[in-house]
Amino acid sequence: MPFLLLCDTISDKFIVMRAPLPFLFCCLFTSSAFAQEGDVGFTCKTHDPLLLEQIFGNEPGALAHAEQARATLDNRTEGFVRGRGQAFVIPVVFHVIHQFGSENISDAQIEDAVRILNEDYNKLNPDWPTVRPAFLDLVADVGITFKLAQRDPNGDCTNGITRTVSQLTNEGNYAMTQLIQWPREHYMNVWVGASANGAAGYTNYPWVLDGSPQSDGIVVQASYVGSIGSSSASHSRVLSHEVGHWLNLKHCWGGTNDPGLAENCDTDDDVDDTPLTKGWTFCSLNGASCGSAIDNVENYMEYSYCDKMFTLGQADRMIAALTSSVADRSNLWQPENLAFTGVYDEPTLCAAAFTSDRRQICAGSTINFTDVSFHQVSSRTWEFPGGQPATSTEPTPAVQYNEPGIYPVTLIVGDGTNTLQSTQEIAVEVLPFPGSSIPFSEGFEEIDDLENSEWTTWDPDGDGTFMITGNSAFSGEQSIRLANGSAQYGLKDELISTTFDLSNDSNTTLTFRYAFAKRNSDALDVLRVYVSNTCGTGWSLRKQMYATSTLNTAGVVTGTFTPTASQWQESVVANIGVSQQVGGFRFKFQFEHAGGNDLYLDNINLNSTSVGLSELSANTGDLRIRPNPARTSAQADIVVEKAGRHTISIMDLLGRPVVADRVMFLNIGPQTLALPIEDLAVGSYLLVVGVDNSARFARFAVGE
Repeated sequence: MPFLLLCDTISDKFIVMRAPLPFLFCCLFTSSAFAQEGDVGFTCKTHDPLLLEQIFGNEPGALAHAEQARATLDNRTEGFVRGRGQAFVIPVVFHVIHQFGSENISDAQIEDAVRILNEDYNKLNPDWPTVRPAFLDLVADVGITFKLAQRDPNGDCTNGITRTVSQLTNEGNYAMTQLIQWPREHYMNVWVGASANGAAGYTNYPWVLDGSPQSDGIVVQASYVGSIGSSSASHSRVLSHEVGHWLNLKHCWGGTNDPGLAENCDTDDDVDDTPLTKGWTFCSLNGASCGSAIDNVENYMEYSYCDKMFTLGQADRMIAALTSSVADRSNLWQPENLAFTGVYDEPTLCAAAFTSDRRQICAGSTINFTDVSFHQVSSRTWEFPGGQPATSTEPTPAVQYNEPGIYPVTLIVGDGTNTLQSTQEIAVEVLPFPGSSIPFSEGFEEIDDLENSEWTTWDPDGDGTFMITGNSAFSGEQSIRLANGSAQYGLKDELISTTFDLSNDSNTTLTFRYAFAKRNSDALDVLRVYVSNTCGTGWSLRKQMYATSTLNTAGVVTGTFTPTASQWQESVVANIGVSQQVGGFRFKFQFEHAGGNDLYLDNINLNSTSVGLSELSANTGDLRIRPNPARTSAQADIVVEKAGRHTISIMDLLGRPVVADRVMFLNIGPQTLALPIEDLAVGSYLLVVGVDNSARFARFAVGE
């Protein structure tokens, strides 16, 4: 089974219940939700009253507007028969939203998707002659050609493909579509992301979208675009299905999201030449239901996995929508708009451009570049200062960088007559390999601007990110602050370290100070700590701190949060294992905004606990646990060298807290602390005593 179609389109019952109109939630408002084989499905919430109220309450009058648009379109569609042979052209733009991953699909993959659309909508798909004999005479040449735009809304040259870097690619939701959209009266917008909000693709009917132009378009997961690259032949008909919905087609079983149900025999898709059907989720070529002799299982608007046709009636219904003013569909194919979007312009060289699979690497690693210039490129010359090779004429060169630094890249393209050039001054950042040795300590006292430091910030949405502040600090005068408000809800920001050499260390521990407050009791922000043993190519989660628990150090602060001395706490990440003992180790903090207040970080330290434990064994009076092994009680003897607030933590050997941290003020000199171990299971543990930017460690065991 190549893929599973799960839930789709707005139902008649949905509208009667006064449902919301945007397509933010795919099972509620979208057209189809496809999932790859093995993916976990989800339940449609079409009748969820809380969700309906949440969305619909923000759009007064939306239902009435949609019902009027629906009536207008229904009146036009009823009995509509267009003249055969009439052809239409729709200008298309693909917006690729990516984070330099596989979702940043190639121009060739997008062009392949357009090819398949044109085959399916013009009866050119090679598999249509294999349609079951009962429907062979009904296979429609819909007569719609899709062309990538060659002029953008400003009249400038384009190849009909835009590329935007944003973490919202992993959401594929309404927020992602608002990053970039071209006017719907001129273009059919298609957004491509790593996710499509849990689906393979989704959209809505024209009458639903009529009053919501900002929601008009189709979202597709990158692995369902075309049949090449990250996609496959079995995924390649998603766009054909979604464009059908975008042009007012229902599923063959009617306006619900649930094929295979007996009650579907009581509904219809409003197309005369598609038999009543319960709907199919597998390719039963002789399948018959609802009293029909045979169902049109091979229809693009089924979930049958063997789709290869539209019927003549479906073609009429789509053309009725395309020639209606509802949702501006009738403007798309007008000669004036085809000239405006340049779909018939003679392609000429008008832009030099390139992409890469990443921008930041370790010394000795390779970056893959791709020429995405347009149009009619017949020659190219790359310049890679600091790289090997230093020049290239290939369309997709791989370049190795051996010395740390920041390097530009230049591409010069020509068409035999003219040449154009594109230069990115900060195209490549090469980090040291092996990295710095530890111990490492960062108090941010000597840094004026993170952009000019060894730290990297990741702000894919361009709304502001981690920055140096003098508002508050755990020690010294400066710390890191991340502004956090309602405008950032759902977004993520990252603070990423440079490289460190852990190849000669073991039992590495990361400690840091933090301060955070909620804005209200419902805040759900999360701070995550990741580590990488691949110089940042891949990351492993090591700690999560939630606003509902360990992240919150200051309760609820509705105004601007500036932490006091008592509102700073320490966190210890001790589960950095043997696999991280490499020359290109990195760590990062990722913050997910969800209604809280500002976050502060300070005194970030990277130490090898093996060194500390060795020193302690030579000076047992510094930190000692007795008895060891312990049973129901134990004490820690410590020689305090600096008076102040000490954090006492007990963790398992994976760095997970097993007892709530205690904060105590300790004076200089010998101190004895009672350890709360009475509820600990038999095993080995780590005691961490931290103050300011240092921490001491001791292992102990709990016996039977």
